[in-house]
Amino acid sequence: MDQLSSDSGFYDDLPLISRFGDLTHASSYTSLPDGWVIGTADIVGSTRHIAEGRYKMVNMVGAAVISSQINAGGGHSFPFVFGGDGASFAVPPEFAETSRDVLGVMRRWADEEFALELRAAQFPIAEIREAGHEVGVARYQASTGVDYAMFGGGGLSWAEARMKLGVNAAPLAEPGALPDLTGLSCRWNNAPARNGMILSVVIQPRPDVAPQDFSNVTSRIVSVVETLSRGGHPLPPGGPGVRWPPPGLALEAHASRAGRSLLRRKAELLVGNLIAWFFFKTGLKAGEFDPAHYADMVTNNADFRKFDDGLKMTLDCDATTAQRLRQILEEAEGKGILRFGLFEQAEAMTTCFVPSVIRDDHIHLVDGASGGYARAAEQIKSAIS
Repeated sequence: MDQLSSDSGFYDDLPLISRFGDLTHASSYTSLPDGWVIGTADIVGSTRHIAEGRYKMVNMVGAAVISSQINAGGGHSFPFVFGGDGASFAVPPEFAETSRDVLGVMRRWADEEFALELRAAQFPIAEIREAGHEVGVARYQASTGVDYAMFGGGGLSWAEARMKLGVNAAPLAEPGALPDLTGLSCRWNNAPARNGMILSVVIQPRPDVAPQDFSNVTSRIVSVVETLSRGGHPLPPGGPGVRWPPPGLALEAHASRAGRSLLRRKAELLVGNLIAWFFFKTGLKAGEFDPAHYADMVTNNADFRKFDDGLKMTLDCDATTAQRLRQILEEAEGKGILRFGLFEQAEAMTTCFVPSVIRDDHIHLVDGASGGYARAAEQIKSAIS
């Protein structure tokens, strides 16, 4: 991994990588500068919440971790990764205190708004390196509108494991504290599988495995996935579609009411979404807003595959390819290279962060609609225990 200077423009200066397969190589990643801090958060008991049918809520709170940090950052870019039931990110030293405070606010808000226990912690990069790990970052250009951060080096996984032990927990904010979640929404329909199944894939290297051995396997996996129609993209061209009222209206009302009446916020969203539904259905433009172009960009900008020390993907997959992936992974697992989980479901879902509907930099975080990454990761936990 290369090393850049420690200024806060580190992430902006990273080169954009347009070929996903290049991200399997360690040479694509640059080490975080000295002084930077890793933040990480996840929902306690997500498996139980999924079993109770609350996974869309779990996803929304996981995405809220990211949107709260983006809004608190005042528009400055920083690397982050969405994990389904949580998220991780890295911030420069001058934003570390604010970021920690926001994590504490998120913990309070998740509890008071949804009765969810959110774990959250912060780890200086120096502490991670002292433990023998590294955090490398790359920028993957998903489309002309957005790029997403990819992580390697093992440090992110170490931080997440320490967080789950209660280390460096972000202090809980005062009762009633509210995060700024402007732009967070979940208005799109779920996207049904078109090729048989939506396959959630979670692959993690075993401790102390040679990086090249893991890279070789993930390269094979990515090559197989590229043989799928549209590379396994789970959202259809032209976006996943809309209906009225939208399926995530109640969750969005909770996320955006900012202490106001929940009933009133639902009414406001019903009216606003009815207007949006009209334009999407008719295709009519409203000033600079072009609904057809926006819907195309939803699919183009979708974050459906990522590296966060391991590999996560949400794929529209056929049974033959799924079996081929399983065979490769079982062989590599038998050689002590990795652990993996595969979870099949019927639909994919999307949670969004939209700073502006007339720009192309809106973010769309994709996961399986019936448990996705959390259910696939649970298979790994079960195998370990």
